[in-house]
Amino acid sequence: MKGLRGVIGRVRGWRRGWHERSKLQRIDLYTRVTLCSITWFFAVSWGLLPLGETLDEGPVAMALGGAFLAANLAQSVLSNRNLTPAFDDYRGTTAFPPGRLRLPAVLQVLMTGLLVALAAVGGVKDEGLVLLVLDLPVAFAIPYVLIVPVRRFLLHSAAFSATVLGLLAAVGVPGGLLFGAVVSLVVVTLLVLVSARPSVWSLSVMWQAEEARDMQARLAVAEERLRFGRDMHDVLGRNLSVIALKSELAVELAQRQNPAAMDQMVEVQRIARASQQEVRDVVRGYREADLPTELMGAQGVLQAAGITCTVEGADGPAGIGAPAAVQAALGWVVRETATNVLRHGDPRHCWIRLARTRDAVVLEVENDGAGATRPLGGADGDDGGGSGLAGLRVRLGALGGSLSAGAVGDDLFRVTATVPLTARPDTNGRLAPSPEPSAAPSVLPEER
Repeated sequence: MKGLRGVIGRVRGWRRGWHERSKLQRIDLYTRVTLCSITWFFAVSWGLLPLGETLDEGPVAMALGGAFLAANLAQSVLSNRNLTPAFDDYRGTTAFPPGRLRLPAVLQVLMTGLLVALAAVGGVKDEGLVLLVLDLPVAFAIPYVLIVPVRRFLLHSAAFSATVLGLLAAVGVPGGLLFGAVVSLVVVTLLVLVSARPSVWSLSVMWQAEEARDMQARLAVAEERLRFGRDMHDVLGRNLSVIALKSELAVELAQRQNPAAMDQMVEVQRIARASQQEVRDVVRGYREADLPTELMGAQGVLQAAGITCTVEGADGPAGIGAPAAVQAALGWVVRETATNVLRHGDPRHCWIRLARTRDAVVLEVENDGAGATRPLGGADGDDGGGSGLAGLRVRLGALGGSLSAGAVGDDLFRVTATVPLTARPDTNGRLAPSPEPSAAPSVLPEER
């Protein structure tokens, strides 16, 4: 019973790990597993089935067949281990260590010799020999094709094929089987070439695009920091210079016992307080989220990620007519939920809806692809999805609003944020609910 539970837990862990990967990471893993599987498919099919003939051909043929199978399996293991360094070498991140090819090359020579010996003693015949020739270069060629240019790979494959055919002809293999071996070697060479290199090339292009997007995001952050720094410099630089000059003037006037020194210090105090307020205004504008901007940005980002995003109600009274405090709060909800839609699950569609009730604005963000994971958190009150929803609940709670999140059916997930129309910022620029809801009339027209 414990063993069964362990297996179930391990399967769930694999499933959870798969869903936690990004789409590009899934493609990367799928490509690697596919190339590794090709090696083992050939090893346990064309490389194993013909060896059954050796059981009826005496102990020598059986020993040669067993040695060939063992070398083939060892070569497949080494091929899988060398695949990741070959990937890295193809992408230009890390050079492939030449020493890792020594043992595979030795095994390749050994397998070729064993195959020729099997043909010489009659251990395999007819189609079996052709199938073994088909399997012979696969395990070595899959990582090798990624670390050498195509021209060199084709030249080396041609030289290897000529060597194999020459050895088989030398031990008396008839011409019909030699022709079959030629076809097998050509087919497997082209198969490895068109399956491995294009797959890794496509994957490399996608990783480069992902790195370019990351770089673009970092540049956008750096640009925003520069913008904020310029704003702070414009606000403080001039005022601090005036404060310094007036302070020096006040000191000189005080040394002369001139009553005008008091007036200068009063002016310094006024400029300092004005600078303090200007800094608050800059920081407030930097930290607040603008609802129309966030809606436009969320739609653009989701569509760029291949997710169809539909925004409803943004142009109506629920969107453009809401108070600034309400728009700022809902802007944070749009930003956080759009980020989580991208980061969790495998959505294809996302719907963002703005609506107005009698005394509140309601924002709904709904996405599909939630059947295997919880993309935005648990049910209402459950912050299983991380600190994002918890932070939004605190932010909306300060406004007298609420946030709920949960599954809708088997494949949909919905986040609903409700903010009262009476919400307004407090005296420090932070969002807070109005202490007298009835005293703050709605600026939105009544719903019909």
